[in-house]
Amino acid sequence: MAILGLAWKSLVNRRFTAALTVISIALSVTLLVGVERIRSETRSGFANTISGTDLIVGARSGPVQLLLYSVFRIGDATNNISWQSYQAIAQQSKVAWAVPLVLGDSHRGFRVLGTNHDYFEHYRYARQQPLAFDAGEPFDDLYDAVIGAEVAESLGYRLGDSITVAHGASDVSFTRHDDKPFRVAGILQRTGTPVDRTVHVGLEAIEAIHIDWRGGAPMPGARVSAEQARQLDLTPKTVTAVLLGLTSKVATFRVQRFINDYPQEALSAILPGVALTQLWDLIGIAENALLIVSAFVVVVGLFGMLSALLTGLNERRREMAILRSVGARPWHVFTLIMGEATFLTVLGIALGLALLHGLLFAAQPLIEGRFGLAITIGMPSTYELLLLGAVLLAGFVIGIVPAYRAYRLSLADGLSMRV
Repeated sequence: MAILGLAWKSLVNRRFTAALTVISIALSVTLLVGVERIRSETRSGFANTISGTDLIVGARSGPVQLLLYSVFRIGDATNNISWQSYQAIAQQSKVAWAVPLVLGDSHRGFRVLGTNHDYFEHYRYARQQPLAFDAGEPFDDLYDAVIGAEVAESLGYRLGDSITVAHGASDVSFTRHDDKPFRVAGILQRTGTPVDRTVHVGLEAIEAIHIDWRGGAPMPGARVSAEQARQLDLTPKTVTAVLLGLTSKVATFRVQRFINDYPQEALSAILPGVALTQLWDLIGIAENALLIVSAFVVVVGLFGMLSALLTGLNERRREMAILRSVGARPWHVFTLIMGEATFLTVLGIALGLALLHGLLFAAQPLIEGRFGLAITIGMPSTYELLLLGAVLLAGFVIGIVPAYRAYRLSLADGLSMRV
């Protein structure tokens, strides 16, 4: 305890240098654990985007591309699926339910998804969590729309508000279907998935707003009003993708093979979990690179502590000599320096965790609203504790270098005059 008291008094006497060392380690720990926390939460968010869907069907393409546009609303399909093919797949005996998806339009930067009521009944996220309404209900009228939580929050929409869908991803005046506005009929609760950033409308509504369009532009002299469109046959001609739920997991590969070998069209059926793993493997390289950079930042911080201790040691030779002269043994001096190094490392880790939680608490609403990523603020995970343990061990090992030098100092060297 006396050695610890001496170590504390010595650090207080050199508080400015010690504070800089602690801050350096704290910032390094904040970066290292912060990167790991965001990495793990991002991975969890990706995995939680879709649940309970056995297969995703789309035009033949890569699994990652199909997953990106059908689930994450990123990019566009290489081709569509005919309505007849969708019905043939949905009527397979092993298919319990099929949810058609139509993409291609947008509203003020948010994707518009055409679907039916089965979407709200069967779509699951996280651990089989169903979609729930914060206000309103599923679309009932042809021109009803159900919006995600982020759409409502970002644009300030409430039930009954009117919105206009734009053709394609570019929301400019000449691409808007402003002759057929939609009414907000429902607002979904926040899910932390792309659902929050989606405007949902009926399949027939997608047909209605494009009934007088060809080639991405209105047909001259063929204007069909919103009321006239109600009287027409609005059966979809194509869909972008289909979510399938099967009667049993055993049938998954049989149905997948049937779709991949479908003779009428070139289709692909993918397993969401496998495609998510492939997607994560693609972005995992950058993730690992960032984690490595963070680890090197920690190493730099610890070497900064080593430099500070070694530099201070040259100025403390007389202090060490006085301690030896009053009866301190060499191992006391060794323990003193090791205690300082360990204490600085522990204090840096504690400050780094406090700083990380403070930053996450302040940035959580922004991260969730901007990226749909919910970052948990709580106790470190097992892997984070391993990282912190590695930092503590590294600080302990680095402390051996100045401690051993102090151990080797002699009383004569400490009291001798240097020219």
